[in-house]
Amino acid sequence: MKASNNGNGKKDHNIEQAVRERYAQGAKVREEALCCPTNYDPKYLKVIPQEILEKDYGCGDPSRFLKEGDTVLDLGSGGGKICYIASQVVGAQGKVIGVDFNPTMLELARKYEKEIAKRIGWSNVEFRRGRIQDLKTDLEALEQTLKKSPIHSVDDLMHFEDAVDLVKGRTPLVEDESIDVVVSNCVLNLVRSEDKKALFREMHRVLKKGGRVAISDIVSDEFVPEELQKDSELWSGCISGAFQEKEFLKAFEEAGFYGVRVEKLDERPWRIVQGIEFRSMTITAYKGKEGPCWERNQAVIYKGPWKQVVDDDGHILKRGVRTAVCDKTFQIYSKTPYQNEFILVPPTKDVPLSKAKPFDCDRTDERDPRETKGKKYTKPSSMKSVCMDGGCC
Repeated sequence: MKASNNGNGKKDHNIEQAVRERYAQGAKVREEALCCPTNYDPKYLKVIPQEILEKDYGCGDPSRFLKEGDTVLDLGSGGGKICYIASQVVGAQGKVIGVDFNPTMLELARKYEKEIAKRIGWSNVEFRRGRIQDLKTDLEALEQTLKKSPIHSVDDLMHFEDAVDLVKGRTPLVEDESIDVVVSNCVLNLVRSEDKKALFREMHRVLKKGGRVAISDIVSDEFVPEELQKDSELWSGCISGAFQEKEFLKAFEEAGFYGVRVEKLDERPWRIVQGIEFRSMTITAYKGKEGPCWERNQAVIYKGPWKQVVDDDGHILKRGVRTAVCDKTFQIYSKTPYQNEFILVPPTKDVPLSKAKPFDCDRTDERDPRETKGKKYTKPSSMKSVCMDGGCC
């Protein structure tokens, strides 16, 4: 699977094909080079057949960030190990959806579906075929369309493209705002560079407001040079497509996530190639800061220990200081992952949303206690909101 030279002397490599072939083989015979040693809670492994355990390729355990009742989407679900662990964590009231592009891996995951459900005591797992950077297109549905109406002409191709758009619009593989938690285990790095932004947009699209991601992946301490990116074997081996550490965090921010947190970064590298260190990182992040900002005279006090911090929207939060925030930010700070970082200061007299005015997102002054208490107070001039038109959030 090494990139080969074509007649023009250029490297001829097909990343998706290399990934598909290598993981199809990995579903048949275990390949050690695809696996980064990870410890899972043994109580969840008892019901999973050895064939799935042996042919699991990951670098972390995002399932430990799930809770009972969650609807979970596993991107690049492979042989189904994380899905079957998640099934036990979320319980009978939860639901688990695995999405994978590789038919051989899907076959392995589905092979024991009924048997594992019987062992667990409920059936709440299903597997769907699709690209993780395009969670609207149901590839198995399109395959059925092709079988019924093969493409023999340009007109046939145009009809098929219309069918693709129809499937995306009417019956998307994963619907908008239908998922509580998106998890993934060492798969995002396998997606082509030009598709990575679409991948993060898709994660954000399918999550409910207030939903979250828990992603384990391979990152690099330095940027991967172009010559390594052209090596399809290193790409399919979770090396060439790895995010640089800072860029991994930035990708979540740019997609609209907040509260991005590094849950784990391995001290020792998994592999070193040309002096570049590749190691496992696990990230959690949240969706829900979209929408207008309303003034309800609320404040938050950052507890410390830092003298001040800056949040994802540029708010400067000084230790021990009543900081003016909009209602949306106030609600966000009352929940995970912030609830232990702040003291919430609600107004003495509640300001109904129906009577709330736009909050000035450029405001950097403290919240005067008189504002919160509802006493006579002269606000600074030029209270102009940019959030109401989608300016800052």
